[in-house]
Amino acid sequence: MAIPATQMRPGMIIKHNDQLHLVFHVEHRTPGNLRAFIQAKLRNIRTNAMFEHRFRSGDAIERVVVEEVAMEFLYNDGDDYYFMNPDDYEQIVLKASTLGDVVEYLTPNLKITVSYFDGKAVGVEPPGTVELTVVETEPGIKSATASSVTKPAKLETGLVVQVPPFINEGEKIRVDTSEGTYLSRA
Repeated sequence: MAIPATQMRPGMIIKHNDQLHLVFHVEHRTPGNLRAFIQAKLRNIRTNAMFEHRFRSGDAIERVVVEEVAMEFLYNDGDDYYFMNPDDYEQIVLKASTLGDVVEYLTPNLKITVSYFDGKAVGVEPPGTVELTVVETEPGIKSATASSVTKPAKLETGLVVQVPPFINEGEKIRVDTSEGTYLSRA
């Protein structure tokens, strides 16, 4: 199925140079009086190589139709991450290299979508936001309610995000999975 390059979104699987690629990041650029283009960061599904490619706005991109299955994260053992299909209770194991940055948002019982192509898991899509517990941060300041100052906070999965100064250890916060940024208290 061909789509214009302007409709390319992160998480899509496309066919580029006769190979499958997962779209990681898309940026639409219009440099001054030059023609607009799409700068995309792609990952080759077969080799896991990451690279950036520039598409013209009018380029036709071949989007690959994949089967999407809702899964639930169970636990991890080193680089192996175990998921269960809640419909038939079938379990699968995915490597950290297949999951990419999604491993920083995985908590037990989190529901994600796994994309399959030719019976092989080729990518995962986490929910838009996740709730994670702060395990390590500097002590909070009571009077700091609204300011642009932030501090680093380490979350239960090992992810470090910048949070406002009033967030303390043990609190649950909402994190945007597409940007990896703090949204609000949970």
